[in-house]
Amino acid sequence: MLAFPRNRKTAAALAILSALEPLPLPISGLHKFYLGQPVWGILYLLLGWTQIPRIASAIEGVWYLSLSDEAFSAQIAPAATPAPAPGVDPQQVSAIAAAVRELEQLRQEGLISEYEFEQKRRHLLDQIT
Repeated sequence: MLAFPRNRKTAAALAILSALEPLPLPISGLHKFYLGQPVWGILYLLLGWTQIPRIASAIEGVWYLSLSDEAFSAQIAPAATPAPAPGVDPQQVSAIAAAVRELEQLRQEGLISEYEFEQKRRHLLDQIT
């Protein structure tokens, strides 16, 4: 799933639109889909024939507007953290990064040549994949 920053005012507008819904179109839960919560969005659509999603959407719309942008980002729409690639050990990556930094320091001190640095750096980076 592509992650993008969610806008508090857009989420609030979609929630309030769902609450006001004068049209017979099933638009309940649009704000849930926008926030990356498709299960809740489907639940709102399934319950669209009742007043429950409309009431919940109105409450959520007002709640979103009452939050600051920082609180909204932290509580409602936290930024997605990329999952590590399968089979990659984060500790191994940290160790290799430290080794590359040491190589860089040796290169800057003139103890190894540019060619040696590049060869060893590539060898270390090949161990990650």
